[in-house]
Amino acid sequence: MTPLDPHKLPVHLAVIMDGNGRWAQQRMLKRIIGHQRGAETVKMVVEQASLLGIKYLTLFAFSSENWSRPALEVRALMTLLKKYMRQETERMMRKNIRYNVIGNRSELPDDVNETLDKAIQKTAANSGMVLTLALSYGGRQELCRAAARLAQDAVDGRLSIADVTTELFGSYLDTDNLPDPDFLIRTSGEMRISNFLLWQLAYTELYFTETNWPDFTINELHKALADFQSRERRFGMTGDQITGRGHPSNA
Repeated sequence: MTPLDPHKLPVHLAVIMDGNGRWAQQRMLKRIIGHQRGAETVKMVVEQASLLGIKYLTLFAFSSENWSRPALEVRALMTLLKKYMRQETERMMRKNIRYNVIGNRSELPDDVNETLDKAIQKTAANSGMVLTLALSYGGRQELCRAAARLAQDAVDGRLSIADVTTELFGSYLDTDNLPDPDFLIRTSGEMRISNFLLWQLAYTELYFTETNWPDFTINELHKALADFQSRERRFGMTGDQITGRGHPSNA
């Protein structure tokens, strides 16, 4: 297993869990079997992230665009989500992990929302890692919702145009209680972010692997995190500025 520096881990890790369906199709299995195997990978990554001391883990579990999939697959995914939440909540309590959800929850079935609410409420006092599930989530849709709320506050006189900053706008997003991700992992070989956290990923380090999500192992996770630790994050500055050897310049 790749050795890691515990002082250089991402504070916030985000994951696009891709390739469940392809994993199943490659084995001549139903797509839902791939999602079921993917749920086992979720359990491993959540536990490992918590053990490593990562403070925030955000998983892209169901996108706004996923509603266009066949109705049978969508129903199966909702059933799997409820089963996961019910089975894992007790473990989240033992591991001191707190649940959080982002996305347009009004599009989710009532029974799914009820299950989510129970899990969120039960883990609300936990002080360890925050596990955020992005459900019925789309980055563009989130930005539109935020802009609409901000515009309404302006119309109602609660703020003026001069008040609008990046920090203020960020407070209208679903993630207003989360730091931006430091590191994004996407599995299955696709090299795009697929409408995920469009605002929040501005300075996030990106990592793509050919491995399908059901085959993503502890070793793969450590390999990805080691890659993150090898990078120099400059946020628009020079390398010398980051290391303290140089002085700011206009370059």
